[in-house]
Parts: sequence; C-alpha cells; structure tokens
Amino acid sequence: MRFCCSTGDAMGMNMVSKGVQNVLDYLQSDFPDMDVIGISGNFCSDKKPAAVNWIEGRGKSVVCEAIIKEEVVRKVLKTNVASLVELNMLKNLTGSAMAGALGGFNAHAMNDGKDLHVSVTMPSIEVGTVGGGTQLASQSACLNLLGVKGASKEAPGSNSRQLAKVVAAAVLAGELSLMSAIAAGQLVNSHMKYNRSSKDVSKVSS
Repeated sequence: MRFCCSTGDAMGMNMVSKGVQNVLDYLQSDFPDMDVIGISGNFCSDKKPAAVNWIEGRGKSVVCEAIIKEEVVRKVLKTNVASLVELNMLKNLTGSAMAGALGGFNAHAMNDGKDLHVSVTMPSIEVGTVGGGTQLASQSACLNLLGVKGASKEAPGSNSRQLAKVVAAAVLAGELSLMSAIAAGQLVNSHMKYNRSSKDVSKVSS
C-alpha cells in the first residue's frame, strides 16, 4: 500500500508515519490474519532517487527557469553562451550517461538566440517550515529571514512551497555558477581564491 496525504507546511514524515501506524493497527483489528512486515516497504523511497517519486510525487515538485542575457554571461559569468551549451552537452548529458548517473542531470541549458535559457527540475523536494528541526535556532533564524517560518494560516502549505522555490532557485544559481567556472577554466583558481581553509590555522589562538 502507498499512502498519500497533504501535510500543509510540515514536511510531514512523522505525522504520516503515525497516521499509517494507526491505519495498520485498525486494519489488523478487522483482519487478524493480516501480516504487517514493516511500516515502510521502501515504496515511499525516502532520501534516494526513484522513478516512483517523479511519477507519483513526494514533497514539492519545482521547475526553475531563467533567461540569462548574453552580456551578463560574458561580463558576470566570464564565459560565453556557446561554451556553456557545449559543456552542458558533454558534462551533464554525455558524462553523466557514461557514469551511469541515477535519476536526472544537474542542469539543462539551451541556445535561445544569443541569450542562455537555463533550468533545473527538482521533482521531490522534501521541506517543511513547521515542526521537527525548524525549531532549532539556526534553522528558525533562516526561515524567519526568508519570511516563511511556521505554518501559514491564510494559505496552508504556502510557506513550505515558497521554501521549495527558494531551494530550486539556489540550485539553479549554484549550477550556473559552477558550469560557468568550468567553462571559463577557472574552477580551481576560484576555489583557491575563496577557499575558507586557506588561513594558517596554526596562528589562530585556541
């Protein structure tokens, strides 16, 4: 059996597990010969790539897209559209296929005239803005900063949906930055330039 339900602004793992356990207990009271092997048969496929979550859904499904002007690609990303498109084909498609990468690929870019169209598809973002770790100080502060802390009374589920959008947008920006650095041949140089561990730790007072 696969249970489906809405959990509002919570990620919902705990409430769903409790609900499923109650359902199983109820069914066993009516059908004493029913044999429950385990509350999870891995058909939920939590924390791993799985076709069932892409098809049936689990958490939030988000597609994030952007059109990056040719001038921005050249001046800000320090590369060009043609190089990014070629890198996408060779790295994300050919390279991932050769590696037998599971699921989708990191990014998708295509030529749109002189500009760059880039997108990411994240079919199963499991996030919540209430319950669980959202009460921890750092996590709570970050959610407050984004304006999505807690459950939305006006539109239940809207805060967690907004958080999922923020996650997808951050992934898109990160992938574009990474691909640009590789296309410009600056990945290692930029890493070393901004490397936080480059400080001489022997001189840091304990």
